[in-house]
Amino acid sequence: MHVVVTDAEVTLADVLSLRLAIDRPLATGSELVLRRRGTAVEHRVPLGATGTEARDATLAVSLGPLPLSPGRWDAYLKGDRSRTRLRSVDPGFSLDHLDAYALSRRTLAYRAYRTRNGFLALKVDEAEPVAEVRAVWFREGRFEVTGLLAFTGLDDDEARHGARLALRRSGPDAELSSTATVQGVRFHAALSLCDVLAAAPEQPGLWEPTLEVDGLTAPLRLGSRLDDVNGKRRRLHYPAARIDGVPIRPCYTADDELRIEVGG
Repeated sequence: MHVVVTDAEVTLADVLSLRLAIDRPLATGSELVLRRRGTAVEHRVPLGATGTEARDATLAVSLGPLPLSPGRWDAYLKGDRSRTRLRSVDPGFSLDHLDAYALSRRTLAYRAYRTRNGFLALKVDEAEPVAEVRAVWFREGRFEVTGLLAFTGLDDDEARHGARLALRRSGPDAELSSTATVQGVRFHAALSLCDVLAAAPEQPGLWEPTLEVDGLTAPLRLGSRLDDVNGKRRRLHYPAARIDGVPIRPCYTADDELRIEVGG
């Protein structure tokens, strides 16, 4: 069977919605197969048959009931005699949709995407509350960051929440903080780079920022995952600011979490 995914999306209700262009109708007993990449673990979802003249099909698969563990899952269509890996022409990326999807509190986050080789796949991540970074820069001697509170369950409205940005480092321990602005689920925070140097003079190292928001039980780590740029540690390189001759720059960890590097 020749089949191509022309539209793929995970809805806000965690339903995988697919539109397929097919060269012959789906037969009774057809299945959507999700296989965890690098393993033999599979989950199969029975599909209904399409009409005898159908040349396209629309599928809706609820992902919540499936025991999908975090990782990447490749999609296949299994017919009565063959099994075909699903090709896709849909890049499966919308920043607005990802923002809307992140407003709900979840334990797992699902995303449909097209692989580099042009196949449909599903990415499953643990969805703990985070401060999703959308912009970070140094200006006028300050570190500034803006973004979105993801998976917290807070409403995207005009309500203001008390918050503070904390910056911590270990070995030796040091900490400083400043007041942050949170309106609805949008945040802005800034902190003096001179204060960073004063907190640990002549001690190079990495500082970890967190955002503490009134009403949330734990501080939020700052990271950048709600986009299509994986591996920011290798791909994003910020210019360093120099404060009293000491270079300071933002950087990302291997897990796409934000850090401030002092004296690197």
